[in-house]
Amino acid sequence: MNIIEANESHIPAIQSIYAHHVNNGIASFETEPPSCEEMSARLAKVRAEGLLWLVAEVDNQVMGYCYLSFYRTRYAYRFTLEDSVYIDPQFQGRGVGKALLQRALSWAGQQGYRQMIANVGNSENHGSLALHRSLGFTVSGTLYSVGLKHGRWVDTVILQRPLGQGSDTLPASADAARL
Repeated sequence: MNIIEANESHIPAIQSIYAHHVNNGIASFETEPPSCEEMSARLAKVRAEGLLWLVAEVDNQVMGYCYLSFYRTRYAYRFTLEDSVYIDPQFQGRGVGKALLQRALSWAGQQGYRQMIANVGNSENHGSLALHRSLGFTVSGTLYSVGLKHGRWVDTVILQRPLGQGSDTLPASADAARL
């Protein structure tokens, strides 16, 4: 398995994987799969923000992807990221998600980010919950029945993991006056 940064050539596979999860699952709260053009715009936004979008490939086939986004846009949240991981159904349960997320966590820590949030759609999403727990995330809380998809109410589970020194120290920053 090769883990590399996503580029435009990966967009059709990324869109197909995500469309499957939108149409068939409740991990994503989107109800209509975004187009390739929309997924391309999302990739461009992640890149423009200086963040990471990875794909895992085997024999040039995309097995899954993971990207990081800012948890919230307000300035005080600037050291906190949120991860998103989606795996092609034929490759689930083979360690693809763990490999992708491990690489993303390592990158984020090296960049000086201090917290990673996972917002897991569906409290019954045992695979995603187990993945995140296996990499040191702990449950911070559950938002009950906040989504309605496929004719049922769906929870979200919020998990959190410190990166680097977490909240043990303040970051060395040129804008220390604004901390």
